[in-house]
Amino acid sequence: MEAKVIIYGTEECPFAKKAREAYGDKAVFYNVTEDPEKLREMLVYSKGVQRVPVIVEKEEVTGQAEGDPLVRATVSIGYGGT
Repeated sequence: MEAKVIIYGTEECPFAKKAREAYGDKAVFYNVTEDPEKLREMLVYSKGVQRVPVIVEKEEVTGQAEGDPLVRATVSIGYGGT
């Protein structure tokens, strides 16, 4: 069985939402605001950095926050109120 991608995030985060859409059935999503144990797991992977999403594949962080190219390509970000 192929290892699942793990996405640690929040419901409110647009990057977590796009990560879930981009990975689809290949990923399992954990809402770290509702699950303290998953928050602790995420912090181990992110080395204490509290930014979401943290994307883990085969026990390695493959994407974090807006740094994941698959996610970044699908999210429109406006700065300065634009």
